Amino acid sequence: MERIKKYLPYISLIILIILTASIWFLVFQHKNNYLKVVFLDVGQGDAIYIEAPNGRQMLIDGGPDATLLASLAKVMPFADRSIDMILATHPDMDHIGGFPLLLDNYKVTSIIENDTVSTTAVSDSLEEKIAKKKINKIIARRGMHIILDAEKNIYFDILFPDRDISNFESNDAGIVGKLVYGNESFMFTGDAPLYTENLIEWNEKDSTLKSDVLKLGHHGSRTSSSTLWLEKVNPEIAIISVDKNNKYGHPHKELLDRLSSLKIPFLSTADQGNIIFETDGKKIFR
Repeated sequence: MERIKKYLPYISLIILIILTASIWFLVFQHKNNYLKVVFLDVGQGDAIYIEAPNGRQMLIDGGPDATLLASLAKVMPFADRSIDMILATHPDMDHIGGFPLLLDNYKVTSIIENDTVSTTAVSDSLEEKIAKKKINKIIARRGMHIILDAEKNIYFDILFPDRDISNFESNDAGIVGKLVYGNESFMFTGDAPLYTENLIEWNEKDSTLKSDVLKLGHHGSRTSSSTLWLEKVNPEIAIISVDKNNKYGHPHKELLDRLSSLKIPFLSTADQGNIIFETDGKKIFR
């Protein structure tokens, strides 16, 4: 008995080391199998954070202001101050307002834009910082296939624009893309209106449009997410990125009625805050 007591501290230490190693093994294993997609709560705006199993990160839109940084801090790895790629669906304030401050605080390698011309102060500031920091600029076009994790075959496909959209109205020209990992997929629509949805429906097969998670266009506006679009995408769940009690009345009743008639459940950042999904390519978890 005395002999056991003598070695008890060493036994306890060994057990602690094994438990710690086991926990870190599970964390590492989880990181190397799961794709994370977070619809950030940035008020009346859009921002979606994506992190692949290999650690590569992508940020779709930047919300209206500095709220972006606070929301990112809750979901990004501690002390991480770099993002591989950001994508601006279109240069409206509620989609790029947080990007200039992001570039002041994070190292960004590439940015994808839609090539529309904007002369707002926030757009000018963003373009100046892109040039000053020598960030690689990519103009989005249908058919672009962006690999986020080659080993896991996780990719992001650009579905729109499919043409020169320099003279399009801002929302009409927005980038629409689909993120795919195995059997699971996410559709991101920016502020795409019915017109843009129709163009995409004309170009793509129904199998291309089918997605498990759909970010509803234009914060739940009646001018986006037609019944036909919802039927073709046929999501398991829809997301509305919106601010509570916003002045636009989003989400509109007409849109909510469409979701109800098609029995599509939805979540709202106004009610949920950051909405986090993880997937191993076989199932999606919340």
